[in-house]
Amino acid sequence: MAQVTVQIDGKAYRMACEEGQEAHLEELAAGFDRYVVHLKEQFGEIGDLRLTVMAGIMVMDELNETSRRLTKLEKETEELRKGREGVLDEVAKGEDAIAQALGELTSQIQGMAAKLSGKPPVN
Repeated sequence: MAQVTVQIDGKAYRMACEEGQEAHLEELAAGFDRYVVHLKEQFGEIGDLRLTVMAGIMVMDELNETSRRLTKLEKETEELRKGREGVLDEVAKGEDAIAQALGELTSQIQGMAAKLSGKPPVN
């Protein structure tokens, strides 16, 4: 297990993480530190615990909003996928109808050509 020292509100915290995850943990801590510093600038010295709780709530609010938006986008994506499948089915039906009509038209043209030439139609 790797050890990383992160800074939150100017204080060092030693944390453990999986090997190779050190940079990710440092990045997460830096992001959380930005929340704490922002709150401290906004409200002043209101206590470390209160700042940490408020920052945690802000992070959870942002996570909740992101999760809600992701769910909405997943639903929209599924609706678009179903719509696309419906359109592709309609296109396939249209292509089948065109192919059938062309086949019938070809037979009619061959029949007319045979009548004009006096030869039996080719099937």
